[in-house]
Amino acid sequence: MSDDMLNFLKEEGIRESLIREVARFRDANGVSPDLDYRIPRPRFLYYGADIWEQAITALLCGENLLLVSPKATGKNVLAENLAAAFGRPSWDISFHINTDSSSLIGTDTFENGRVVQRHGPIYECAVHGGFGVLDEINMAKNESIAILHATLDFRRIIDIPGYSKITLDGLTRFIATMNYGYAGTRELNEALASRFMVIRMPTISSANLRKLLKREFPNLREKYMEQFTGLFQDLQKKCENSEISSKSLDLRGLISAIHLMEKGLPAGAALEIGITNKSFDDFERDLVEDVIRLRIPQAPRREEIFTD
Repeated sequence: MSDDMLNFLKEEGIRESLIREVARFRDANGVSPDLDYRIPRPRFLYYGADIWEQAITALLCGENLLLVSPKATGKNVLAENLAAAFGRPSWDISFHINTDSSSLIGTDTFENGRVVQRHGPIYECAVHGGFGVLDEINMAKNESIAILHATLDFRRIIDIPGYSKITLDGLTRFIATMNYGYAGTRELNEALASRFMVIRMPTISSANLRKLLKREFPNLREKYMEQFTGLFQDLQKKCENSEISSKSLDLRGLISAIHLMEKGLPAGAALEIGITNKSFDDFERDLVEDVIRLRIPQAPRREEIFTD
């Protein structure tokens, strides 16, 4: 998979010097067979050469990344792709309001009649030189992630009360993601934000969306490639203009709906359950349906959408 990722980076026009450095990084730092299953095998690929080059350069320099954007820009896809390109095992840590230090670092448990520590994902990532994906980092309380401050800055340590202090493996990197404007999110603590290089993820362009759809659906007819690309762009514009919420702006939902069409479900029904029904407001659903009808005005047969 790493070779596939490097070939993909060449196709995307990433600088050859960066690709060579990523290849050297990967070749010089093997992964234990026990952890091979943690190296991602991405189903989706991130398109956007500028963002790739920023992210690769930061990681090669030993920095941690914070990927910031509204919905449907591919933050988690990029994080997974980066771990695959560098050939590193990854740990996904989802933050929420109840996240505490024990769920990140570890907690006490009984084993063979004695108290031992059960290691958490941050600990495992740190000692194995992994890539830790800190998903929705602004969903957690500041006090619950204050323990990460020494992990993410120049000290690169984890001090475990009652046990020991460990130093992070030199290969360890953390990639945090952050949606703003979601219910339950909060402003990121300034001290924590300063420990990341911050990349603002752009909305996906029409050209990159076409690349994604072409790779995912090689038998999709050109006419409907244009229509589905245009549909997503139309929803994006309405979302940016505050005509609809971001609930129906769902790229995963669009891709899933096209898969349902490929299986024979009518286009209208597939888009309804993949996109329209993501909104629970009747007025908004009507607006989304109008946008869909303008692009997909009738119920096309499967053979009209796909070449075989």
